[in-house]
Amino acid sequence: MSDTAVADTRRLNSKPQDLTDAYGPPSNFLEIDIFNPQTVGVGRARFTTYEVRMRTNLPIFKLKESCVRRRYSDFEWLKNELERDSKIVVPPLPGKALKRQLPFRGDEGIFEESFIEERRQGLEQFINKIAGHPLAQNERCLHMFLQEEAIDRNYVPGKVLSLCCPGWRALV
Repeated sequence: MSDTAVADTRRLNSKPQDLTDAYGPPSNFLEIDIFNPQTVGVGRARFTTYEVRMRTNLPIFKLKESCVRRRYSDFEWLKNELERDSKIVVPPLPGKALKRQLPFRGDEGIFEESFIEERRQGLEQFINKIAGHPLAQNERCLHMFLQEEAIDRNYVPGKVLSLCCPGWRALV
């Protein structure tokens, strides 16, 4: 083997990490939490909503912090929009739990605390997988889901572009 072949396989010299680098704020972060489930309504109009809180410093998002309330059907809408308009593989949502919705059950069905907590965890995994995908971060539907108080189901699908200058954004 020649010396040039050996030189090509060596690691690049990098700066040693100090405590400020190791424990300082991350250069880019996106945190999404699903919490505070609330069941509202009565009878067949009863449903559970969840708070979706986002914190980020990614320039693609116009708001650096947001908190909105979403129900399971809103997560279904987001999944369907991404499957239709994006080129990413969309992970599954937690199941609909159809058996839990049958009448004459001896429990609260989909409104039981244990089920709501299990669903909350599944929804949190779902949204973090999607929002962590670089291509999904450009989708207008994800921005609307995370940052708009109400979802406009008649919106025009498209991409959100972050141009060269931080803080300067355009919708395509």
